[in-house]
Amino acid sequence: MYPELFTIPYVNFPISTFGVMMAIAFLTGSWITSLRMKEEGLDPELATTLLVYVMLGGIAGSKLYFAVDVHLRTGIPFTDLLFARDGITWYGGLLAATAAGAVGSRIHGVSVLTVMNCTAVAGAVGQSLGRVGCFLVGDDYGVVTDLPWGVAFPQGAPPTLERVHPTQIYEILWLLPVAALLWRRRHKSPFLFGEYLAANGFGRIFIEMLRINPKVAFGLTEPQIVGVVLLVLGIGSWLYFQRRESLAA
Repeated sequence: MYPELFTIPYVNFPISTFGVMMAIAFLTGSWITSLRMKEEGLDPELATTLLVYVMLGGIAGSKLYFAVDVHLRTGIPFTDLLFARDGITWYGGLLAATAAGAVGSRIHGVSVLTVMNCTAVAGAVGQSLGRVGCFLVGDDYGVVTDLPWGVAFPQGAPPTLERVHPTQIYEILWLLPVAALLWRRRHKSPFLFGEYLAANGFGRIFIEMLRINPKVAFGLTEPQIVGVVLLVLGIGSWLYFQRRESLAA
């Protein structure tokens, strides 16, 4: 585990591996999006501009969702959670980043639908890179296991000396093939972003079975409920755009 890479001298400000991996995820996602935008006849330089919208929306949304969720469940002061360095929730970031990217697309006069499809592969790759950060800091791991690839996180969040399922790695092993499939389907799909949402939700439902989150409703954990919502939204939006494409043909 490498929760911190180094500390900036004189100011004693620690640089976390998760923060570095999140920055790499955003930059890699921007690069992939620029390739896709060029394929769609759009200015690839615009991907860097839209990155600012997506990054600000993603960070703010993930932090806000985390602060509200944990405050309601535990009673910890909302402002303490909001301004703490640690603690974000991915799907809050997905929602806000999508909204911010749509706003940015409208401001710069490009098709929201096209931009969303251009970010589908980037989303899967970026999320997998973010999970590398989660693994390095020992966050979002699974239940105890005696399998040979079980990992202990003595400095994790929270720490554990028992070997547990490295569910961060499981999610990476799911998302990277998803990214490859989306890349192959980028010229065929009526709504590639919908496929990303559906595949993401499907994987989250099953990987969550090995994690330690409490069940909140219908025998499901909160991330599993979100996974179901993503699956339904992804399939529903894909069917909508497929029908619209068929009617236009």
